Amino acid sequence: MQDLMAIITICTFFLTIGFIFWKPNINEAIPASIGAFIVLLTGTVSLSNLGAITETISGAAITIIATIVMAIVLESFGFFKWAAEILLRKARGSGIRLFWLTNLFCFLMTLFVNNDGSILITTPILLMLLRSMGLKNHQKIPYLLSGALIATASSAPIGVSNIVNLIALKIVHMDLYMHTAMMFVPASLGLVVMALLLFALFYRTLPKKLPQIAQWSLTPGGHPLKGEIPKVRSTKFMRNVLIFVFCVRVSLFVASYIHFPVSLMAVIGSAFLLTWRWIFLKIPPVDMIKKTPWYILIFAFGMYVIIYGLRNLGLTEWLIHFLQPLIAGSLLHASVLMGLLLSILSNLFNNHPALMVGTLALTNMGLDPITLKIAYLASVIGSDIGSLLLPIGTLATIMWMHIIRKDGVKMSWSNYLKVTVLVIPITVIVSLVLLSLWVSWLF
Repeated sequence: MQDLMAIITICTFFLTIGFIFWKPNINEAIPASIGAFIVLLTGTVSLSNLGAITETISGAAITIIATIVMAIVLESFGFFKWAAEILLRKARGSGIRLFWLTNLFCFLMTLFVNNDGSILITTPILLMLLRSMGLKNHQKIPYLLSGALIATASSAPIGVSNIVNLIALKIVHMDLYMHTAMMFVPASLGLVVMALLLFALFYRTLPKKLPQIAQWSLTPGGHPLKGEIPKVRSTKFMRNVLIFVFCVRVSLFVASYIHFPVSLMAVIGSAFLLTWRWIFLKIPPVDMIKKTPWYILIFAFGMYVIIYGLRNLGLTEWLIHFLQPLIAGSLLHASVLMGLLLSILSNLFNNHPALMVGTLALTNMGLDPITLKIAYLASVIGSDIGSLLLPIGTLATIMWMHIIRKDGVKMSWSNYLKVTVLVIPITVIVSLVLLSLWVSWLF
């Protein structure tokens, strides 16, 4: 009977991941919740385990939802259209300058929103911008692919930009500010390496001179968020909004440092921004009930239930037996080996379950505090950057591939791999080595 429960749980995991890969346009909360229900029926996860799971993911989920609410409010102000028009203006007709500005735009969007939200916001904007210029398919790819890779990888420097990073932080009992102190410098330098490699690969394809367009505006059909196109407001107003959002993001790290609940601080920031919108645009906050993607909570909970089932079956014990002798030797070994392992697992099974499994294993290895932290941070690099080797490694890249294909941009797996197979391994290894050197120097 126990063997049958184990087989059903394992099969449920693979079927859930397989369905998400097979149907990226289907809400991922559906297969995750069905899979979690099956695992609960097998008895692999008990009702008492559900309390621990809820406690682990609740703070992370609330923080991400509050961040997405802020993104929706910014959209009401016309912030993203304003940012995109500045992007085009600052490029001054140079395709190379537009490449670097695009990557900077995607990096900042992930830092201010989150990786999935960044993909959903920046990709439609870039598609409309490139289409309005009349660029050919092969000329669009450098902007779209580099933007997607940078946007997704940019969740590594700060843990607050990715829900699975926040869940993993809770599991290893690590503060957000400590994560950033250890991770921001090496991960950001890794992103610089990634951008330079992408530029070297795409240099010949990039149009040196962009076609002149008289006017560019977002069209309702391709807009990233539903609703009417907001009027672009004055630069001064937008700068004030940007300063406020920046202060809210900083407040999350301050809250972490003084041991104030990060999720509560995120909710307070979102509430202030919603009130600002209510006063300025006369839009009451009730529309957030419909616009907020609540399914993220269901997806995170469902996936963690399935992973918890695998943990209860002994998956983490097997990983501990395999990994402990390898990573206990030195910080460099811990960083490189754990990061590469999570890169492989993320590309096979998606980065959400991979990071959860890896983090659960780390907490039971009896590692000293510094080795535990560096192994966890290396896992984040593997799941946030290493996962980009294949388009199925993250939900963000699955969604991105679906969005650009729907818009008519031809992008095959082989085209994707021609870039990532050269860029991602180098970026991951450089980031992991820099992580071990930075933490060794810092501590």
